[in-house]
Amino acid sequence: MTGAAHPRICAGSFQNPGKVMKVRSSLKSLKTRHRDCKLVRRKGRVYIINKTNPRFKARQG
Repeated sequence: MTGAAHPRICAGSFQNPGKVMKVRSSLKSLKTRHRDCKLVRRKGRVYIINKTNPRFKARQG
């Protein structure tokens, strides 16, 4: 064993903790946090995206 980390353990959120996506059951309150927040549906999931302040990212479910 070389001591290399397993590929599934190396998540990008550990390297950049400021841009972690929130997972919530309801996104209505998160959408009203900032005026640039947009509600989008991708692949059957509902997301909140914000280009100007990425810390408001969220996913429903």
